[in-house]
Amino acid sequence: MNWRFWRKKDPKKKKSATREWVDAILFAVIAATLIRTFFIEAYTIPTPSMERSLLVGDFLFVSKVNYGARMPITPVSFPFAHHTMPILGTKAYWDGIKLPYYRLPGFQEVKRGDVVVFNYPMEADSPFYRPVDKRENYIKRCQGEPGDTLAILNAQVYVNGKMAPNPPEGQTDYTVSTTSGGEYNPDVYKELHVSDYNGNGQLTMTPESAKKLRSYPGIKSVTPNIAVRNVDDPFYPVFPNDPHFKWNVDNYGPIIIPKKGWTVKLDSLTIPVYKRAIQVYEGNHVQVNGNEITINGKKTDSYTFKMNYYWMMGDNRHDSADSRYWGFVPEDHIVGKALFIWMSWDSNESFFSKIRWSRLFRGVK
Repeated sequence: MNWRFWRKKDPKKKKSATREWVDAILFAVIAATLIRTFFIEAYTIPTPSMERSLLVGDFLFVSKVNYGARMPITPVSFPFAHHTMPILGTKAYWDGIKLPYYRLPGFQEVKRGDVVVFNYPMEADSPFYRPVDKRENYIKRCQGEPGDTLAILNAQVYVNGKMAPNPPEGQTDYTVSTTSGGEYNPDVYKELHVSDYNGNGQLTMTPESAKKLRSYPGIKSVTPNIAVRNVDDPFYPVFPNDPHFKWNVDNYGPIIIPKKGWTVKLDSLTIPVYKRAIQVYEGNHVQVNGNEITINGKKTDSYTFKMNYYWMMGDNRHDSADSRYWGFVPEDHIVGKALFIWMSWDSNESFFSKIRWSRLFRGVK
């Protein structure tokens, strides 16, 4: 018997060059989208909030598998565009379909000291509302895990009553006085990586650079700018921006970070701290009338959290918008863990010195 009777006599026509290119491009787009969604994605550092651990112009690879890849919440979107179409400026996604939050199993949980990429939580109830997975990407260092009690005393972070390790290249602001009363040699500042971000004379540097600068001739004093305890800052109010709490960026807390399953007692002191998480992130309607608190129309004096939350801070402590200003980061906002720098570009240098060769393929610590 001729077992090839089912085959067509005419051989299949060869694909045209155009068809082959279309197939190749389509395959590449699908493969790249799957890799970016479930495995690893490239990001760049646009602001100095993590200096000098991460510099403006560092290009990072961020792992999605370490904490478990977050399934797309807004699945219909344009490939390789986050939330806005290039040039056009229109939305790069369609929010007609929204899926519930779900995360695949990962290798680890978010730990203190991890450098984490997450979606900016303050967009949740802003006029520029976007779905969770389409909000701006931020990168900070995790300083507090779910269930931790965190406090900041004279710019030093304490977790559960113990002094937390400081980032090895973290920065803060200093006031520098010279014996002549004028400006110091800018070449020295460049050598020590001293920055003046705001142009107001408050110089930003690492503690190691400050120690070296004190030994230079002509330097009278190098004093860290630490806010006074029990005095809030009217110009830069911190979370939860409530008169009960006289906190500032250098003296803050203590505050308990919510953990899934943890029940908090609600009263005049706790509701300002946890109301946003209960209402905005966990989707409840909260009303406060005097001493009476109602959630979804029912009077209550407690609440049990449905998600884990984290406390994120920039290593450049006086030049970072972080959890001190907007509170907790919910687990459904976590994107991934920063792994290593694959390229670093200094736009302020000359053409032949723009690449920071020493930072290439350097792990994120």
